[in-house]
Amino acid sequence: MNQTRRTILFFLLVLLCSAATSTMAGVADTAGENLEISLITYGPGDIYWERFGHDAIELRDTASGEEVNFNYGVFNFDEKNFIFNFARGRMHYLIDAEPTTDEENFYVQAGRSITKQRLALTPQQAAALRDFLFWNLRPENAVYNYDYYVDNCTTRVRDALDRALGGVIKAQLTKLPGGMTYRQQTIRLMSAQPWLMLILDLGLGPYADQPLNAWQESFLPDELQKNISGITLSDGHGGTQPLVQNETLLSPNRLSVPPVTPPDLRIPLGIAGLVFAALLIAARRYAPLVYALLGSLFLLLAGLAGVAMLMLWTLTTHHSAWANANLLLFNPLAFLLLRSVWRSRHVAPTRLSNIVLLLQLIAILIALLMHVLPGVTQQTQPWILFALPCWLALAWALRQTESISAASLP
Repeated sequence: MNQTRRTILFFLLVLLCSAATSTMAGVADTAGENLEISLITYGPGDIYWERFGHDAIELRDTASGEEVNFNYGVFNFDEKNFIFNFARGRMHYLIDAEPTTDEENFYVQAGRSITKQRLALTPQQAAALRDFLFWNLRPENAVYNYDYYVDNCTTRVRDALDRALGGVIKAQLTKLPGGMTYRQQTIRLMSAQPWLMLILDLGLGPYADQPLNAWQESFLPDELQKNISGITLSDGHGGTQPLVQNETLLSPNRLSVPPVTPPDLRIPLGIAGLVFAALLIAARRYAPLVYALLGSLFLLLAGLAGVAMLMLWTLTTHHSAWANANLLLFNPLAFLLLRSVWRSRHVAPTRLSNIVLLLQLIAILIALLMHVLPGVTQQTQPWILFALPCWLALAWALRQTESISAASLP
């Protein structure tokens, strides 16, 4: 049955690609002299998976006026084990092609900006790009393994253009420094959804904090749009010319614009940690049941976060989440203290609880030392500022029980 479904889906894809090819016969068959190549950039949308923006390569046949957009951002929710593969970091995306008008109408209606950059490719380069895109559109070549940062719908567009230009884009952009890291770009673009921004920041490891060059940072549509504006090509007469011949805003943005710089999470998370610690201490003195509930909530969330980070590191291909130093702050050891928090209202913590608490405090100390040591790239300051007061308050609360128990002995 599964083989039958795969066969049916394959032939459906063949039919779709065949239909698309037949409607694009002008672009597919025209001479390179008649091909006009443009980079189309779509601004970020309101939904979280649209926050990074999107782009496409437009081929226009100047003889017939036919325009076709090629983009690498198609995925299928109905794919077998889609959610499971997504969780493991094995996402399958497709290249797609459709008339420019149909695609652009969607973004206009959504209120997202559309910018067109016409590129100075020679007829030979334009024909080579066209042939590569149609080759890539074949069913046996259409699917690729998606990666958020190094192999996504924008890097595929970037690489296709660079391939047609003989590596000029990569050669020039790798020499230029990037403006931000993967982490900074991620939290900047996701800041409209604070809960998701915090989850992503917590889950990203040191890979996300490595310095980037302009080529790497062009994983984002708006960065690619900005960076190719500075690319120069040989004009064939001993001089140079810009790659971008002209840039046109086809449709203005009507949505909220992402901030230019990423938010500083240190202050809000530091304040949140101090407030939670103060509540825990106050509840320990005046409302033991509330203290037990607050302490359990913190330990439960810390343990679950640790399990999630550990699974991302050991069971998935999400390399941006590997070796996450936030595991020193939040880890499954927290589950071992849940019983002690409830018992601590009346009984001193067990020897095991004391050992676990000591190990956790040592882990936080290691996290602090790692932060100040040279060569450590991961930016963990916001989560250290949150976790440190919470763990110290919890340790104080557990020690208070032990002191009370000792004082009650004759």
